[in-house]
Amino acid sequence: MEVLLVLRLCCNCTYALLYKPIDRVTRSTLVLHDLLKHTPKDHPDFPLLQDALRISQNFLSSINEEIDPRRTAVTTPKGEARQLVKDGFLVEVSESSRKLRHVFLFTDLLLCAKMKKTAVGRHQQYECKWYIPLADLTFQTLDDSDACPSIQVLPEHEIEEMKIKISVLKNEIQKEKKAPKGQSRVERLRKKMNEQESWLLLHSPTIPFRINNKHGKCYLFLLSSDYERSEWRESIQKLQKKDLQSCMLSSVELQVLTSSCFKLRTVHNIPVTGNKDDEETPGLYGFLHVIVHSAKGFKQSANLYCTLEVDSFGYFVSKAKTRVFRDTTEPQWNEEFEIELEGSQYLRILCYEKCYDKSMLNKDDNEIVDKIMGKGQVQLDPQTVQSKNWHMDVIEMNGIKVEFSMKFTSRDLSLKRTPSKKQSGVFGVKINVVTKRERSKVPYIVRQCIEEVEKRGIDEVGIYRISGVATDIQALKSAFDTNTKDILVMLSDMDINAIAGTLKLYFRELPEPLLTDRLYPAFMEGIALSDPAAKENCMMHLLRSLPEPNIMTFLTLLEHLKRVAEKEPINKMSLHNLATVFGPTLLRPSESESAKGQHITSASDIWSHDVMAQVQVLLYYLQHPPISYAELKRNTLYFSTDV
Repeated sequence: MEVLLVLRLCCNCTYALLYKPIDRVTRSTLVLHDLLKHTPKDHPDFPLLQDALRISQNFLSSINEEIDPRRTAVTTPKGEARQLVKDGFLVEVSESSRKLRHVFLFTDLLLCAKMKKTAVGRHQQYECKWYIPLADLTFQTLDDSDACPSIQVLPEHEIEEMKIKISVLKNEIQKEKKAPKGQSRVERLRKKMNEQESWLLLHSPTIPFRINNKHGKCYLFLLSSDYERSEWRESIQKLQKKDLQSCMLSSVELQVLTSSCFKLRTVHNIPVTGNKDDEETPGLYGFLHVIVHSAKGFKQSANLYCTLEVDSFGYFVSKAKTRVFRDTTEPQWNEEFEIELEGSQYLRILCYEKCYDKSMLNKDDNEIVDKIMGKGQVQLDPQTVQSKNWHMDVIEMNGIKVEFSMKFTSRDLSLKRTPSKKQSGVFGVKINVVTKRERSKVPYIVRQCIEEVEKRGIDEVGIYRISGVATDIQALKSAFDTNTKDILVMLSDMDINAIAGTLKLYFRELPEPLLTDRLYPAFMEGIALSDPAAKENCMMHLLRSLPEPNIMTFLTLLEHLKRVAEKEPINKMSLHNLATVFGPTLLRPSESESAKGQHITSASDIWSHDVMAQVQVLLYYLQHPPISYAELKRNTLYFSTDV
C-alpha cells in the first residue's frame, strides 16, 4: 500500500512536471530510481514505476538545453526506442482550408503538428493536431474518396502572378543591398517576400495524399510532387511490414512526444528564400535541355514512360513527360526536352507503368492512377551543366537505370536573338521578308500551327504550357525551313505539344520581337497608365504603329489565344496563363535597352525585370473586345506619343 501511495504521488508529480521547476523534476526522477531498485521485478507495481520513470526521463531530455543534437528517438512504454524516420512540412486540408503542418513519421506512428505561437525570446513549441498508430493507418481507396475533404484549387494565373511578385522583390532586395543605408529596407522587403513565398507554398500544391485511421476518419494532404507523395507512402509502407501493435498515448505521453519533436526534427524551416543564407546558391535561371535516352532493369514487359520535375520557389513541379513505350523491358525514348528553370537546383526523374484499367480512375483529377516503378534525383551542379557539351548521366532507382543527358543555357544567353544568315527559311528571318516571299499577310507557319492546334489540341490540358519533345520541334522547324512538301502530313501525325512548341519557337527566334524593339519602351509606358481612356488610346495607337505583317500576325494570334482560353475548364489555360507563356516572347527589350539597365546584375534579376509588364501588355489585348485591322486603320485618334 505504501508503495502504491508513493507511486501515486510520483505519477501526480510527473504530470505536474509540465508546470513545476526543473529541480523538482530531477528529485522525483531520483526517487523513482530508488523505488525501482527496491521493488522486485515480479511485483505488480514494477511496470508502473518503469512507466513513471520513462516519462520523467523523456520529459527531462526534451527540455534539456544540453541534449545531444543528434538524438533521433524517444522511449516507448515498452522500453523500446521510438525512432524518427522522416519529417517535413506538408499542406493539410482541414475545415475546408489549407494549413501548413509539420508531419513526423516515427517507427510506430504518424504525428501531425503545428508550431505554437510563442512570446519573443521563448523557445518554439509544437502542438499536436492528431496522430495515427501505423498499425491503424490505411491509405484511402478510390471508392471512399467522397468521405474526404474536397480540394479547392486557385486559378493558375494567381500562382503565376505571385511568382512574378516574388521575383520583383528579389530584384529590389539585390539593389538595396548595394545602396548605402539600405539594410533597413532590405529587412522590410525580406519580410514581405517571406510572406508571399509562404502563401505560394500553401496554395500551390494540388496532388492529393489521403490517409485513414481505424475509425474511417480521412486526413487529406496536398503535395506539389508525385515524387514526394511516393516517398511518404513508401516510408510508411516499409514500416508497416514490421509486426506493429496499435498504441494509445496518454495525454502526458503525447505531450512529451510532441515536445521532443522540436529536438528530433530534421527539417527546421519551410523552404523559403528568407530562411536561406545569402551564401547559398540561388539556383539556375535559364533553360535545361534534357534527353531521356533509355532505361533498363525491368523484370517484366510493361508500358513505360518518364516524367521530369524541377524545383522552383521552394517546391517541385512536373515539367515534361516522355511518350509511352509499349510492352517492353528496355524502353528507348531518346526524347529531348527544353525545361525552363527558375532558381532550380535539382532535377527529378520518375519512371511509371501506364495503367489502362478504367476501374483505376482517380476521382480527384479524372486521370488514370499510374504505378511509379522508380524515382531518383540529381543536383544541378552549375560547373557541370553549364558547359557547351552534353553531360551524360545515369539515375539508379529500385534496380532500374535511366540514362539521360543534359546541358544548360543561361537566360541572358537564351534571350539573345540571332538572325538567320540564310534568308530562304522562316526561322530567324524577318517577318516582313517571309510574308513578302510567301505573298501572304500572316506567315504560313503561324497559320498552319494555329489551325492544327485548334483542330485537335484545343482541349489538351496545358496546351502551350507543357513542353513538346525537342526532337519533334526541331524536325518541324527543319520542315518549315526547307518548305517540305510533306509538312501537312507531318503536322497531322505530330504530337500536338510539339506543334505548339514550334509556334512558340518561331516567335522566340524572330530577329526582332513581334511587337518590335522600337515600340518596346512605349508599350511599357502605355500599360503603366492609370487613366483607362488614356491607356486605351495609347495601346490602340501603338498597335496601329506596328508594321503591317506584325499587326496582322499579332491579331491572328490574339484571336487564336482567345479561342483556346474559351476552353479553360477543359485545357486549364486561362487568358492570364497564355499571356504568361507568350508575353515575354512577343515583347522583349532590345539589347541596347537591356544595356541601359545597369542595375541588372544576375540571371534572377533578368528573369524578373519587366516580365510582369510584358505579361500585362498581352493580357490587356486578350481581355479587350475584338480588334479588327480595318477598324484600327480607319479610326483616327487624337492621342499622340513619341514612338
